[in-house]
Amino acid sequence: MLIGCPKEIKPQEFRVGLTPNAAREVVANGHQVIVETNAGLGTGFSDADYIEAGAEIVPTASDVFERAELVIKVKEPQAVERKMLREGQVLFTYLHLAPDPEQTKDLLTSGCTAIAYETVTDVAGGLPLLAPMSEVAGRLAPQVGAWTLQKANGGRGVLMGGVPGVGPANVVVIGGGVVGTHAARVAAGMGADVTVLDRSLPRLRYLDDVFGGTFKNSYANAGNTIDLVRRADMVIGAVLVPGAAAPKLITREQLSEMKPGAAIVDVAIDQGGCFETSHATTHQDPIYEVDGIMHYCVANMPGAVARTSTIALGNATLPFLLALANKGWKQACIDDPHLLNGLNVHAGQLTYFAVGKALGIDVVSPSLVIK
Repeated sequence: MLIGCPKEIKPQEFRVGLTPNAAREVVANGHQVIVETNAGLGTGFSDADYIEAGAEIVPTASDVFERAELVIKVKEPQAVERKMLREGQVLFTYLHLAPDPEQTKDLLTSGCTAIAYETVTDVAGGLPLLAPMSEVAGRLAPQVGAWTLQKANGGRGVLMGGVPGVGPANVVVIGGGVVGTHAARVAAGMGADVTVLDRSLPRLRYLDDVFGGTFKNSYANAGNTIDLVRRADMVIGAVLVPGAAAPKLITREQLSEMKPGAAIVDVAIDQGGCFETSHATTHQDPIYEVDGIMHYCVANMPGAVARTSTIALGNATLPFLLALANKGWKQACIDDPHLLNGLNVHAGQLTYFAVGKALGIDVVSPSLVIK
């Protein structure tokens, strides 16, 4: 199979879909790899690194899309890239279709087969291709939130860990999954007073057993949530419904009950955000203010630490990439129902129910598609 990796073109996105080490593995399995020139520079990988791994360097993204049977990326294809997709081509990347009707429409029109990292599952019920970036985003969230809290950035001017005689920042993390757990660990490590909210009692028991002394937890009913948010200096939104639009947990009206200059970090922004006032921003212009509350809603947070993120993502995607290349997408999905769960679009048909529900589009069962 001919596998192609274009350079990411989303603003301030420095990651790359294929590392030289992954390219080497793919070539060793008898496949061809083409990489757009300078695709890996943002991550510290040169064209020479890919050539040494056995890949061919091509001058433009159009060369990649025109030749490749399978295109591997990091972020969802941008409008100009979607125009280059073709019928029968396989796209393997993050898609986040639920809040993005235009992308969904273009993918359906293209006739391609699109497999989304964020809906591939594992035997434990986890999301193995989302988890590495969730870990990165979770660990970044308190860091960028602390920056947002600085007075020069419009925040309250509160130091995360305080100082002797002055209390620490009060941080609330909504969601106790991968993002929330990593965010809480780092925020607590910075000295903040941290509470994690979640609706799963088994998850709360787990957090208490493992981290019980490091941070607190509370059940995420409406009363507890707004009570804690009122007192918070920083609120981190870390709620995920796989493949679906994120639920809106804090309304604009409730912002008026928060402390002036408090910071909101919405890690769920890729799926539409979990605060009513959230809209996607970029690393170049990451924060904005609504009713005195500072919002950090960068849609590709892990891109800020591109090298760490790329290597972590590459480690996770490689086994699935090899399966797709060695067997073809259809046989790979027949053999692995967890990879089949990643199938979102095929030949003009939507194949992921949560996306169809969010966008009001008819859905075909992926099991019928592969038959």
